[in-house]
Amino acid sequence: MTALRPERESDASYGQESYGAYEASSGAYDQDWAVGQQAYQQPQHQVQPQHQAQPQPQHQEPPQYLPPIDEETVALRIPDPPPGESIRPSGASAVTSATGTPTGGRAARRKAAKARHGRHGAARQETEDAPATSGAPLSRVEARRQARARKPSAGVLVSRAIGEVFITTGVLMLLFVSYQLWWTNVRAHAQADKEANSLQQDWASGKRAPGEFEPGQGFAILHIPKLDVVVPIAEGVSNKKVLDKGMVGHYSEGKLKTAMPSAKTGNFALAGHRNTHGEPFRYINRLKPGDEVVVETQDDYYVYKMTSMLPVTSPSNTSVIDPIPKGSGFTTAGRYITLTTCTPEYTSKYRLIVWGKMVEERPRSKGKPDALVN
Repeated sequence: MTALRPERESDASYGQESYGAYEASSGAYDQDWAVGQQAYQQPQHQVQPQHQAQPQPQHQEPPQYLPPIDEETVALRIPDPPPGESIRPSGASAVTSATGTPTGGRAARRKAAKARHGRHGAARQETEDAPATSGAPLSRVEARRQARARKPSAGVLVSRAIGEVFITTGVLMLLFVSYQLWWTNVRAHAQADKEANSLQQDWASGKRAPGEFEPGQGFAILHIPKLDVVVPIAEGVSNKKVLDKGMVGHYSEGKLKTAMPSAKTGNFALAGHRNTHGEPFRYINRLKPGDEVVVETQDDYYVYKMTSMLPVTSPSNTSVIDPIPKGSGFTTAGRYITLTTCTPEYTSKYRLIVWGKMVEERPRSKGKPDALVN
């Protein structure tokens, strides 16, 4: 029995008797010490613990490295590694395999991955970029695969085409709006000013104009002092020949023919743009009863005072330019003026009508009327 057990008196007496007999012979003691010293210096791998049975190997194995026993203690200790091997801590957070892969827990593997490649997966990026940065040539299959990856798909091409169409359409619409709202006014004002200057020069030089005017021919100048409007009046209401050139037109054709200012009775009816192309009638809705409207011709000034307004009516309501216009409040024949334009602004759905009555006819030889002097 190899386990420890309590000491008995018989054992103690027996030990003392044996020790005394053994001590009596000093030569036997020295001999035993030499034998023990020789046994201690034998290779460690031949010494097997008495309590642990080792199976005999079936094949020849290389000798296992075992460090020498510490002479000062026989307690358990960690053996030193063979030459060439590094010492690894026993903790799971630092244990890795020979290939560098962490073999500890999840926290240890995550920590090792961060230490090697950073937090956001630099290792994966390096692996993906490896074929592009390596010097080895790509195979034909890999080259085609990369070319297909770089080539945009059909959906991307269609979306790009639609986006370009929308952008182009938006730019064209912006240019068109800019042309309508800005450039047409610039061009119309220039044309109207040129026509007004031409009329005034002809009148100053004494050049006579016939009593009948050709369509598009200017023959008078309209003044609306409250609105700061000075614009030539031309024969006809054609957009192309008259209105789009920044002038106002006289209804003078067919069933829409109206009287001239010099007529003893009748309705002198005019049309003009409210928006774009000079927009001479843009603010006629601001006129109030009593505001002056002056028509300047080669021989006379005709002064009218605004009397009434029809805010909205149908474009086909031609009765507003009759000799005695309906809805104006006039009941008898007289010398009237009618201004017509589109409404609401930037549309041509309805018409806005302003009426006035002549209050003064003044020859040019007497100078300008008070409405143009003040």
